[in-house]
Amino acid sequence: MSERQDSGRHRFDPGGMVTGLFFLAVAGVSLATGFSGESVVSLRFLVPAVLIGLGVVGIVRVLTRSRRRTLR
Repeated sequence: MSERQDSGRHRFDPGGMVTGLFFLAVAGVSLATGFSGESVVSLRFLVPAVLIGLGVVGIVRVLTRSRRRTLR
């Protein structure tokens, strides 16, 4: 099933935006660590932040998917 409308544009997907921003932030931290040569963020903070971020992404994906199904 295609989610394209007649105009050829895609529907807005907030889950994709949240996922992109999350991975952009993780890449930024990784890049900053690589440039500075020392850890920018300690692992005590980074590991829980990544797990919480993945959980938020999953919740947004589930909620927006169920909402899109009810709108059809």
